[in-house]
Amino acid sequence: MSPAKNLPPRHLRAGAALLASGILFGLFVFGAQPFAVNLIPSPWDQLAHVAVFAVLACALGLVSGQRGGRMLLFAVAGASFIGALDEWHQMFLPGRHAGWDDLAMDVIGSLLGAALLALAQQRLARAAGAHLVGK
Repeated sequence: MSPAKNLPPRHLRAGAALLASGILFGLFVFGAQPFAVNLIPSPWDQLAHVAVFAVLACALGLVSGQRGGRMLLFAVAGASFIGALDEWHQMFLPGRHAGWDDLAMDVIGSLLGAALLALAQQRLARAAGAHLVGK
């Protein structure tokens, strides 16, 4: 069995790349606009951080071309790094502020996204195993 058989299909990876690009565009372009100041009120902004970075981590993991633990590590590290860049970027925007609490929510979201990827990998592996046993 070639390693490529365990990778997500190309269309899934392409969709994940578009999703990750869209999130990055939203964070760094739309996030720099004046309307982004206090767009989501507290405490809902923390939930938004978790949700966005969970989705970003899933997308980055799928795009990575890796499998197993390497994919999960790439997902967490990549999304967390982008979260740190976003907080740094906000230090230079009028009306925006960088916060350790926001970065913590980004990392928690990244970990949640990796956990969802791991769960999906386990389910796919079980389904593939059940399919092979049924033959």
